[in-house]
Amino acid sequence: MQEFLEKAPAVKLPCRWHLVGHLQTNKVNKVIGRFALVQSVDSAKLAAHLDRAGVRDGVVTDVLIEVNTSGEESKEGLAPEEALETCGLVAAMPNLRVHGLMTVGPLTSDAAEAASAFARLRRVRDEIAAARIAGVSMERLSMGMSDDFELAIAEGSTMVRLGRVLFGERRPV
Repeated sequence: MQEFLEKAPAVKLPCRWHLVGHLQTNKVNKVIGRFALVQSVDSAKLAAHLDRAGVRDGVVTDVLIEVNTSGEESKEGLAPEEALETCGLVAAMPNLRVHGLMTVGPLTSDAAEAASAFARLRRVRDEIAAARIAGVSMERLSMGMSDDFELAIAEGSTMVRLGRVLFGERRPV
């Protein structure tokens, strides 16, 4: 969030910002109304904070539910078996709209392991879509980054995050 606040004013073209990184509940007030999509809702608690801030400010926030499909402890996100219930909870929040799921692939050079993590998110998406939860759309699967986007697309990704492949290595802030 801090990096966004520092760098966004330099962008002069109209754009729709997406928040992808981990969002702490104490930073929610800085997010409301600034992003077209928050891709990293990783708990019902965070969703509740976003919803309360949205109610207060009269803003509806579009979100993706982040699922940790690799099982890596270093990654944020819900366990896959928690995603269906959490989508139901978030759908009941009046100032949030669920548009799909997001995952960060495993940090590995093993293509089969990465593809498996992406396939798992697709299966979770299919399970949630089959549940037909009112107010939940599973139109978006955000998975794949510069090193693994081809595998993610092959497994059904509708959004990829290509920062480094497009812009080069990040410079420290």
